[in-house]
Amino acid sequence: MKLQHLIATGILAVAAAGAGYHAYPHLLRAPLVTTGIASLAPVSEAVYGTGTVEPERWAKVVPLQRRRLVELCRCEGQVVKAGQVLGRQDDAEERSALDQMEINRGQLERDLARAEKDRDKNDAARTDYEQRWTKLEETKSRIAAQKVRLDSLLLRAPLDGMVLRRDGEVGEIAGPTDVLFWVGPPAPMQVVAEINEEEINRIAAGQKAFLRSEAFPGRALRATVSQITPKGDPARKTFRVYLRLPQDTPLRIGMSAEVNIIVREKPAAIVVPAEAVAGDSVQMVDDGRIKRVPVTVGIRGNRNIEILGDISKGTPVLTPARTDLADGARIRIDGSSAKAVEPAATSEPTDEPAATPESIAVASATTAPSDPDDAVISAAMTAHIDSVVNDARRNLISNSR
Repeated sequence: MKLQHLIATGILAVAAAGAGYHAYPHLLRAPLVTTGIASLAPVSEAVYGTGTVEPERWAKVVPLQRRRLVELCRCEGQVVKAGQVLGRQDDAEERSALDQMEINRGQLERDLARAEKDRDKNDAARTDYEQRWTKLEETKSRIAAQKVRLDSLLLRAPLDGMVLRRDGEVGEIAGPTDVLFWVGPPAPMQVVAEINEEEINRIAAGQKAFLRSEAFPGRALRATVSQITPKGDPARKTFRVYLRLPQDTPLRIGMSAEVNIIVREKPAAIVVPAEAVAGDSVQMVDDGRIKRVPVTVGIRGNRNIEILGDISKGTPVLTPARTDLADGARIRIDGSSAKAVEPAATSEPTDEPAATPESIAVASATTAPSDPDDAVISAAMTAHIDSVVNDARRNLISNSR
C-alpha cells in the first residue's frame, strides 16, 4: 500500500515538474510591444467640418404660384442674361381674361370718343363723358394688373450667369417650394462648411484649409477661409463658414468635401504618434526596458502630437502607450510587422491615400518636406481619416491582448 502511494506521489511530482518546465519561459517572457519613432516633422492642428461646393453668387428660380409647367428651356450649361425667360406656367385662364379686357377697352374707347363730341352741349353730356372716361381708366388699370399676373407665371433668370441645373419637366405641377433652375456665374467657387459651435472661436478669416473629396482621393485640395456667418444654427449647433477656392480647383459645383481648417501649425517640431502620449508622458525604449519620460504636449494633430521634453529626434517610443506596464519593465519589440525606423525626408509632397489599419501596425511620423505649406498637407488633409484609423488600431491591439 505504501509502495503504491509512493509511486503515485512520484508520478504527480514528475508531471508537476514537467508542467513547470514548459510554463516557466511563458510566465517570465517579456510582453510584446510596438514602437514608433520620434521625428522632426511638421505638425498642424485642424478643425474639422463638412461642406458643399457652391458658386460665390447664385440664385434659385422658383414659381410664385402652383401651376402646371407648359414651357421649360433646355439650357443647362448655357449663359443667360438677367430677366431672360427660362420657362412658363399654364396661363390660359389669365390670357383669356386679358383678351376680354382688351375687347372691353376698345369698346370703351369708341364710346368715349363719341361722348367727347357731345360733352360741351350740356351738363348731362359732360357727366356722361366723365363716367365713360373713368370706366376706361379703370379698365386700363385692370389690364395692367392682369399683365403683371401673366408675367408672374414666367420663370426668368434672376441674374447674369449660367444655368447650373434644371429640374422639372413640362406637364408637371410646380409651386413655390419647387426649385426649377439654379443660375449664377460658375466661378469663383467656394465651399460652404458647417463647423461645430465649440470650435468656431478658433476660426478666423484668412486661415488656410485643406479639403478632401471622394472624387479626388489622396489629392491635396486647398482653400482659404473668407467669411464666417454671424449667426449660428441653434438646432444643429453649427456655424456656417465660407472657404474660397482657387481658380484651378478640380472641384465641381455640388460636390461634398471634408474640410480641415488649420488653426495652429509648426513647420518643424519633435512629434510622436498621437497614441504614444499617455497623459503627460511617453514611454521610450532604453536597452530593452521601458523608461517613462515626462513631456509637455504642444500642438495636437489627429495623427501626430508635438511634445516638449527630454525626447530627441530618432528616439523609439511605445505606440500605443502601454500604461499597464511599469517603468523599467523589460519588453520585446514586435518584429512581425513593419520595423519602426525613421522615414527618409522627401523633397516633394505625394498625393497618396490614407493608410489602412493593416498598414499602420507600427506608427511613425514623417519628417518635414522642404515647403512648409506642403508639409502640413498630409496631416491636415487626412486628419479625420487618421482618427478613424487610430481607433481601428487601438481596437486591433486591444483584441489581441
